[in-house]
Amino acid sequence: MGWWQLGTDSLARGRFALSPLAETVASLKTLHAAAGAHPGERAWLAAHLPAYRDRLAAEPLDALLVRAALGRTWNADFLTPTPLGEGERTFEEEVEAVRDVEPADSVPQLEVAVGGPVPDALRSAGDLPHRMAGVLEWVWRETVLPDWPRRRRILEADVTARTARLGQGGWAAALDELSPGRVRWLGDGRLQVNPRAYPPRWIGGGRLLFVPVTPAQGWVSWEGTERSAIVYACSGALADTAGPGVPEALGALLGGARAGVLVRLEAPKTTSQLVALTGQGLGSVGRHLKVLLDAGLVRRGRAGRSVLYEWTEAGAVLVRAQEGTRDGPRPGARRGGGRHTTP
Repeated sequence: MGWWQLGTDSLARGRFALSPLAETVASLKTLHAAAGAHPGERAWLAAHLPAYRDRLAAEPLDALLVRAALGRTWNADFLTPTPLGEGERTFEEEVEAVRDVEPADSVPQLEVAVGGPVPDALRSAGDLPHRMAGVLEWVWRETVLPDWPRRRRILEADVTARTARLGQGGWAAALDELSPGRVRWLGDGRLQVNPRAYPPRWIGGGRLLFVPVTPAQGWVSWEGTERSAIVYACSGALADTAGPGVPEALGALLGGARAGVLVRLEAPKTTSQLVALTGQGLGSVGRHLKVLLDAGLVRRGRAGRSVLYEWTEAGAVLVRAQEGTRDGPRPGARRGGGRHTTP
């Protein structure tokens, strides 16, 4: 497995960050794979995959570039620049990091991604980073931007929940199972970043970033020793808009809308996040939360300036018992220097 040894300084400077560019790259990877991880992602693909294929059919060189840049086990470095982590930046600001890569550097990076020679058409194409920036701009404009406000609220919900865990249980609690099967806390300052047999990497005093995206995609990247990032699929995801299924008995007991609020509170969430995830009005969510608080099924706490709601033990027992009646028991790059990135 690939893992990073984290120094005390890197953990102290670690933070969660949003990146519109990372969200766009993850969406490009999903379009390229043409496979959704859940109903919401499949619905998104059904809406956008035909136009994406038409776009590439009209620009065969772009299709060749995307296929090479995504590679088999590595992403081309210029496709996935490591976020700065200094305040949220717009997509337009972030994509300049792709466009500004020296064209002469792009072919060697593509060779790493594909694990061998790249097609002659790409070698003679000129400014490949500029061309890739154009592809990303199309994906952002046509497939991500129309839904960005909702995506951003989902990402913020994930960051808020993980920040709360960080405050309660430290980095081990916040990072454990960050991406099940890929990223997990190993103890003694070691963080598994992927399941592949890559050499360990020391992360000293540089900035360490954790970047959620809504598609079921992930990768790691770094810029020398200055910044390292783990991009991971957030826990909220762009799942089907109905969200977690509401057990019939629980809906009959509490009412469908109130039960829909309760089942989403396994991880802490704010009122505004619940509004975004349930599609209910602010007043309705507030009334449901008050009833659930009075009934002792949820508790209220703070993480910084955010007010968070989550299950009490009674709430967890109630939801999981009802789930049990419905579904059965609940189961519990390789070159020296510079930037590196791998899925």
